[in-house]
Amino acid sequence: MQLIHGMIYTMEGDVYQDGYIITEGTVIKAVGPMTELASIEEDAIDLQGKSVYPGFIDAHCHIGICEDGLGFEGEDVNEETHPLTPQMRAVDAVNFLDDCFGEAVDAGVTTVLTGPGSANPIGGQWLAMKTAGRCMEDMAFADPVGMKFAFGENPKVSYNAKNMSPMTRMATAALIRKQLQKARNYIEDIRRAEEDDELDEPEFDEKCEALIPVLKGELKAFMHAHRADDIMTALRIAKEFSLDAVIVHATEGYKIADLLAERDAKIITGPIICDRSKPELKGLTPKNAGILESHGIQAAICTDHPVIPIQYLPLSAAICRKEGLSSKAALESITIRAAQIVGIDHRVGSLKAGKDADFCVFSADPLSVDASPEMVFINGTIVRDHRNGGNA
Repeated sequence: MQLIHGMIYTMEGDVYQDGYIITEGTVIKAVGPMTELASIEEDAIDLQGKSVYPGFIDAHCHIGICEDGLGFEGEDVNEETHPLTPQMRAVDAVNFLDDCFGEAVDAGVTTVLTGPGSANPIGGQWLAMKTAGRCMEDMAFADPVGMKFAFGENPKVSYNAKNMSPMTRMATAALIRKQLQKARNYIEDIRRAEEDDELDEPEFDEKCEALIPVLKGELKAFMHAHRADDIMTALRIAKEFSLDAVIVHATEGYKIADLLAERDAKIITGPIICDRSKPELKGLTPKNAGILESHGIQAAICTDHPVIPIQYLPLSAAICRKEGLSSKAALESITIRAAQIVGIDHRVGSLKAGKDADFCVFSADPLSVDASPEMVFINGTIVRDHRNGGNA
């Protein structure tokens, strides 16, 4: 498929004022200026100067696992029977027919990271998936992509009600350390058994098995932390165990932006457009992303859906732009930067040959309040087409 005469924002550093995109199957075959296009196919789509952006990425949400319009029967986000549940897999909980996936597509959100919530100190495995498809096997493309850890109020509140540990921040950190050390010992026991025929391998442990790729740095450690002290605790534990950590939320990141910059911290911030509904959000400000940027930290922006409906991801980036984040960083926060932070930039986040053919066509600034994509492509297929009133 050819798309011609569009203003192509590749998010790779190039903006083609009059450019083209060629897709082949599910991927981008070529992208560049019209002057380099050898021939135009008869069925090429003429964009007539409209703008093309990579599909938007929500780097942290609970879409499909915390279902729309349902109570307990659609609430699969927290397995609160034990504080340590690294063996839980998002792929087994996501309802891929949840209505919110359609709303995501309508807003140009083509990729999401979703998974267990923050009731447990270790909550389970997250995945990256597309927002259109027939089933999870079609939609998920990085499963797992990371492990969820949680610090601060949420584990305390959840387990205080059960009169069991953790009831303090100290206990939350201690439980995480204990399980990570147990998994580290498990790895060492396996190694020793492989090297010495007289030693038996340790008994299979599903929790330790799930943490092996995290300890090896093969999966991200997504660390829920709002308050500045919780952020530093998360980074402290990440350093102790050499984890590839991503701080999720970082509501008070602006208070310690210099410290985060020194540590080259990876940040996903959000939700942005919500009230200060709990103690950890007392320091919430939409200026956070801009302040982090001023210290050299390029954060991703998330909705934490359903806290903020996923279709307001572009609006969240727009509000951060209004409050000091640069226009370039605002777009990057929901495209290439989000993809880089969570480790999926080899597939999505920019328009480049070989990457997934996920992109949106706009006739206005995509971060303006009244903007909606005229066309949305996922894996090279038109999943929304509002030209001439159509709705693919």
